[in-house]
Formats: sequence, structure tokens, C-alpha cells
Amino acid sequence: MGFYSQKILPYCLDWAMSDSTYGNYRKALLSEVKGEVLEIGFGTGLNLSYYPEQIHQLVAIDANPGMNHLARQRVESSGITVDHRVLNGESLPMPDRSFDSVVSTWTLCSIAKVEQALQEIERVLKPGGRFFFIEHGLSNEPKIQVWQNRLTPLQKVIADGCHLNRNIRQLVQQQFEQVTVEEFYADKTPKMAGYFYKGIATKKGG
Repeated sequence: MGFYSQKILPYCLDWAMSDSTYGNYRKALLSEVKGEVLEIGFGTGLNLSYYPEQIHQLVAIDANPGMNHLARQRVESSGITVDHRVLNGESLPMPDRSFDSVVSTWTLCSIAKVEQALQEIERVLKPGGRFFFIEHGLSNEPKIQVWQNRLTPLQKVIADGCHLNRNIRQLVQQQFEQVTVEEFYADKTPKMAGYFYKGIATKKGG
């Protein structure tokens, strides 16, 4: 990772993702999170203030060490104890069946081997555990899809690997049999980057 990814991008993302609209989506998604929690793509820690009161600790990973400075400030002011690690979601060191909940917010778009990351998420969940996600991805409008496909190569460069054109529903359903997903255009967001997938996937066995 270069200077831009570690020193500039974290501040840009923190500013862009701090909007109250995104806060409302975070609050709605995280309201049912419980038990032992793993967050994939912790970023600058914007989810911390939206976890339910019963969550007192979580394991949080992010592949970009440049996010640490901003995240540390939020961790220190939070009532949640965070085990914060610089790791890639494609290869997790945690044992099988370790977590009741796994959380990913606007992260699956930028993991290079996203199918492998989803396999890892399923692996570390306990039977009956749930994967909570909200992501942007491929629109259901063909005209928007054309531009998402055209702009994704540029987006990957300026946003540290982010894809505009991933079908998140399809990717999650390849790994989980029980998936509930809501698809919609986000408020105050251009359609090319604002087609959202918000859902919960449950691991078999619960």
C-alpha cells in the first residue's frame, strides 16, 4: 500500500462515510447484532457508536494500516473493548465456529478475493450465527450497469480496490443458503455508487 492509500484515502473515506444517511443505515443493520462479534473492514471505526448496548467487545480487522489512527480515536472514546488487527478478510486466523455475528459495511466491494472472504466468514460463524452486511454494488438497471462496468477500473485505482459492479446478493447466496436482502438506491448518493444491498445471512445448524 502506498502513501495515498494509507495517508490520504482514510480521511477521504471517513468524511464521505460519516454522513447521517449512512448512520441511519448502520443503526438499522446493527440493531440485532449479538454475542461474540467480528467486524470485517473496520475502517475508521464508524460503526462503533451504532452497536447495541449489550455489545461490550468485538474483534475488528482491516487490511489498511492507515486506518488505524482515526479508528484508535473512536475506540478510545467508545465503551466497547476492541481487539483491532491489521488483517485481510481473505485469510482469517480465527478458529472455526468462533463468532455469533460477523459484520461487514461497505467492505466486500474492495476485497480482491471476495468469494474466499465469504467462505472465511461462513467458516468462523457458529452454527446459527449471522452475517450482517450492507454494501454497494451492481444496480438492477441495465443503463446504470453499463456505467458501473465502465467506471470500475478507475474506481479500483482511486478507492483502493473498490468495485462498483459486484452483485452482492449473488455472492452472498453462493456461500449461504438462508439470505434475506433488501436492495435500494441510497439517499443523496449517485446511482452508480448508491445501489445498496442490506441483509442478513444465517449459517446452517442453528
